[in-house]
Amino acid sequence: MLVSVGAVTTEYVDAMFARESSVSTYMGNLLAIPHGTNDSKDHIRHSAIAVVRYDSPLDWDGNPVRFVIGIAGQGDSHLEVLGKIAMVFSDMTSVDALLEAHSVSEVASILGKPSE
Repeated sequence: MLVSVGAVTTEYVDAMFARESSVSTYMGNLLAIPHGTNDSKDHIRHSAIAVVRYDSPLDWDGNPVRFVIGIAGQGDSHLEVLGKIAMVFSDMTSVDALLEAHSVSEVASILGKPSE
């Protein structure tokens, strides 16, 4: 998804898999946040996230995952996004709301904007 919107090159996706092979990006509460390595930052064209919600849990390194949020951030812009995502997913009420959301706009509303 990040490649298809022009945010990253395919080399960045390769780096996402490389990171995952060294350390799991499973975060808890049904969430994984795959992202590239520090060495792959040159392959980011612009900051973006890709949010995928699965109907059935994926096995993510032995953990159930329903949400995969891929992140590509230029500079330190991804830190604010990571913080916001962590806050939302630390509250199971918010996670349940995301599971029940029926539209992209509902998901975006729950996740909020990074500056909120």
